[in-house]
Amino acid sequence: MSLINYMINYPGFRTNRKIVVFESDDWGSIRMPSKNTYRRLLSDGYQVDKNDYEKNDSLASEKDLTMLFDLLVRFKDINGSSPLFTANTIVANPDFKRIKESGYRDYFYEPFTETLNKYENCSGSFELWKQGIQEKIFMPQFHGREHLNVSEWMNALKTGDKDALYAFDLGIPGLFSKNSYTTRYMAALKASSISEIDQINDILKDGLLLFEKIFGYKSTTFIAPCYTWHPLNEKTLWENGVTHIQGNLTQIIPELSNKSTRKIHYFGQKNQYNQAYLVRNVQFEPTKMKNSIVENCLSKIKIAFICKKPAIISTHRINYIGSLNPENRDNSLRLLENLLKNILKIWPNVEFMSSNQLAEIM
Repeated sequence: MSLINYMINYPGFRTNRKIVVFESDDWGSIRMPSKNTYRRLLSDGYQVDKNDYEKNDSLASEKDLTMLFDLLVRFKDINGSSPLFTANTIVANPDFKRIKESGYRDYFYEPFTETLNKYENCSGSFELWKQGIQEKIFMPQFHGREHLNVSEWMNALKTGDKDALYAFDLGIPGLFSKNSYTTRYMAALKASSISEIDQINDILKDGLLLFEKIFGYKSTTFIAPCYTWHPLNEKTLWENGVTHIQGNLTQIIPELSNKSTRKIHYFGQKNQYNQAYLVRNVQFEPTKMKNSIVENCLSKIKIAFICKKPAIISTHRINYIGSLNPENRDNSLRLLENLLKNILKIWPNVEFMSSNQLAEIM
């Protein structure tokens, strides 16, 4: 495992600075609406208890955000800055009411800020987002217009897919069938034809404009849902202000034959538009990682620093959500506190940054 981590960190951009970036995906997107919805799905034979996201993830409540922010502000780096979450944000969700009124013929969406007002204990959440931005502990960047493949989902609704229609009536866009527990329709940028790629590029343009309207600034970085995007999407991102692309070591490229291939990237690698890839080299995912989480994370940070790389930590929203399962959030925050204490103890000259701040110094 260590040898692989050294190989991941070897090529590309280098720095002597001890930089730590927390990249956190899925903020703003719908997942499981409520405990009651979860229980109903379970009683109706859907294996939601076997999928960590369906069991734990939802829109962030006021309490979720307050507890996370209260923890982050307690810690300071060498520059007096707190740990800063790059909150990779889905800016819109389906407008279920209007879609149904159209007879499932037409797709409509609503800004995620409107969705928040429909969820229990979330109506004040966006004010906390703005507070987190002001206090420099929460920095939204673009994750997509929806965390949903609109074309696939709408086709399922139009053709009468029973599971899709059942989930639709519960306010869920991407549920699985009864004989599975792998969520469908989540790869928003997956395409099987040139015309679908064109449609997705239009969605990206629209989403980036909506991001700027909501937050008052352009997003200069982007992370594709499910790490899946086509190289033809990169030009659209570049034309609309995205200079750096977040991701894992491997990009999943949808092929027009309805298959997919994989492409490996290294940190700082550039494409034909001079966009650089930010490759995650550390994982802090307490909901899914069960053993030696902090120790494993610290080990990978150490390797990144030995290789003169920033430590870019993947830590999804799911870890910090407690409305469905409070123990999930509370456990993650305990582990995050432990991690931050150890980072500052081992590397007192550490610098906390967001992805776009890192992009500026590269």
